Amino acid sequence: MLHALEMLAKLKAPITVVAHDAGAANHISAWLGTSIMSTVNGSFCGPAKDIFGRQCPWMSNAHFSELIPQCNTLISGTGWASSFEHDARKLAKQVGCRSIAVIDHWTNYRARFVRDGEEVLPDEIWVTDEYAKRLAEIEFPGIRVVHMQNSYLENLVSEVREQERGKVVSHDGNILYVLEPIRQAWGSSGQPGEFQALDFFVANLEVLRLDGNAPIKLRPHPSDAVGKFDQWIESKKGLKISLDASSTLAESIAWADVVVGCQTYAMVVALAAGRRVISSIPSWAPTCILPQAEILKLADLVR
Repeated sequence: MLHALEMLAKLKAPITVVAHDAGAANHISAWLGTSIMSTVNGSFCGPAKDIFGRQCPWMSNAHFSELIPQCNTLISGTGWASSFEHDARKLAKQVGCRSIAVIDHWTNYRARFVRDGEEVLPDEIWVTDEYAKRLAEIEFPGIRVVHMQNSYLENLVSEVREQERGKVVSHDGNILYVLEPIRQAWGSSGQPGEFQALDFFVANLEVLRLDGNAPIKLRPHPSDAVGKFDQWIESKKGLKISLDASSTLAESIAWADVVVGCQTYAMVVALAAGRRVISSIPSWAPTCILPQAEILKLADLVR
């Protein structure tokens, strides 16, 4: 595992960081932190724009088409929500700029580098754990894969510990449900997977030995529209369900005793912070892809 600032210092400057989705943006911004690096420039949109604005306020934000032709190294995210990062890698390849891509999860590795049938692979891939490193080395045998320090996870766990200092002990057991967009309809139901998982979870509270009177807070994903879950919450009047109003993920996890979700990275953070973590993906859907063996799978318990 390599320390981030040491690795960044070895890269040929100037460096351009391009990010759109939150996953890689969280990792890259944690690596850079508040250390002002005059050789690093940024190009951000979508959720990444706010993330870098908070975590690296010293960084400028210009379009990558202006930066990449003048730089020697590109560090980009590998998100799904746009072609922004893909287009940056494409330009880097055209102008001969070394390209490093950050993979922040454990799914769909090859597809991350394809848009409209065109594959643009980086020269190097950075990941933050050994599970991801093994997967990437299998998927991309000709590309160097580097296991970087997971500064983002370390920082979040430290924040949770800070928040816990003022936590009031709950005897009911606070339940945090971390949401993520899953539009695919599993099985014969036409309902999006994220709502199937929610229904599967509340239908099996007893299987999980969770108190039906315990408070349940839903933490929306950053991309979720306001009001998306209002109707679902209204339909569960017998349960104490509300939307989580915490300002940070660390605050939400500090409140919780149990954390539930499908396969979002927030569950990995909760596990590292010592919480009981449960995947709510139903038994008729593809299994949870999170590689941490300590994460309980509700589908296995129901079977």
